[in-house]
Amino acid sequence: MALKPSAPLDEVRLSERFQMSRTPIREALVRLAGENLVMTLPNRSTIVAPLDFNDVQAYCDALALLQRVVTRLAARNRDEADLARIAQTQAAFAEAVTAQDPFRLIVTNCDFHLAIAHAGRNKYYTGFYNRLLDDGRRLLRLFYFYHNDALPDRYVQEHAAMIRAIKNRDEDAADRFALEHAQSTIECLQSMLRPREGVELDLAAI
Repeated sequence: MALKPSAPLDEVRLSERFQMSRTPIREALVRLAGENLVMTLPNRSTIVAPLDFNDVQAYCDALALLQRVVTRLAARNRDEADLARIAQTQAAFAEAVTAQDPFRLIVTNCDFHLAIAHAGRNKYYTGFYNRLLDDGRRLLRLFYFYHNDALPDRYVQEHAAMIRAIKNRDEDAADRFALEHAQSTIECLQSMLRPREGVELDLAAI
């Protein structure tokens, strides 16, 4: 299942909207195409690439695995500067939750997890994880929309549990909390995408 394609992205209108010349707009669209976020149709119109929900399970599997890896490595390799950066990104995320600002939530959530990945000191895992987080930004928007942009506090608490494990250099706990955090998000996504069953009615009571 995939979402229907969007309306064409017009360079002139985008240029006017963002008050920029058409050259950087065109360069941005080329870059987005390289990341499979936009696509060019045979008539040369550019549209936002449809979101294919058939790929969600594979995405979730990869996210859960890499989230465990980078969080475990962060518990092993972090220093005090890493802890300060992670705490800073967590504070920004908590503020976005309170403000119920979905776009800040997306940015600050990614910043938090990337700060953990950088603390792990493996540039390859960090690079792969960064790409996964980028690919998941549109899913996150749907995720927050599902919660009416009022994200439950448990997600802040799950982040806090990961931070404690990293601070204590407890690799097993960091791994466990990272997996639990991934699973809570994945279960919500699966609930969003699950076909709705008909409502059972007691006809005798009507």
